[in-house]
Amino acid sequence: MRRFLPLLASFLLVGTAQAGDLSVGDPAPGFVLPDQDGEARSLADYRGDWVVLYFYPKDDTPGCTTEACSFRDNINRLIAQNAVVLGVSMDDVASHAAFAAKYELPFPLLADPEGKVVERYGALSDFLVVRFAKRQTFIIGPDGNIARIYRKVDPDEHVKEVLDDLEALQGG
Repeated sequence: MRRFLPLLASFLLVGTAQAGDLSVGDPAPGFVLPDQDGEARSLADYRGDWVVLYFYPKDDTPGCTTEACSFRDNINRLIAQNAVVLGVSMDDVASHAAFAAKYELPFPLLADPEGKVVERYGALSDFLVVRFAKRQTFIIGPDGNIARIYRKVDPDEHVKEVLDDLEALQGG
């Protein structure tokens, strides 16, 4: 058993390593990704808006559904705070289309099947054979800089936290 512990430890470290060490105030890494309708969405398209960019592991799983539906249920409050919501996972366009339709999600879900954007934001879990986005969120200000980073997200409480922080960031 002892000879397997170093192998196990290195395996776990690969899965927890973060790329991109982004901080509040850093420019948000740009991207262009297809949404659930196959339309290319660029972060640059939202310059001048507050952007809630949330990463999640997998379409139509319990925690991801809870989080997405909470954003859906609070979309009018988010819009009132001049914010747009963009969800990102490593699922493909077809999976996003089915997920968005099933739960009537009124915001873009962006497909990053190769995980390049997920990795740039430091949200990639890579366990050698299994790769997925960690549940993390970034609030990006109208200037294109990162205003808040949430590395640990509780799907049941997260949207309230985002709404409160948007209000504080906007001086409300």
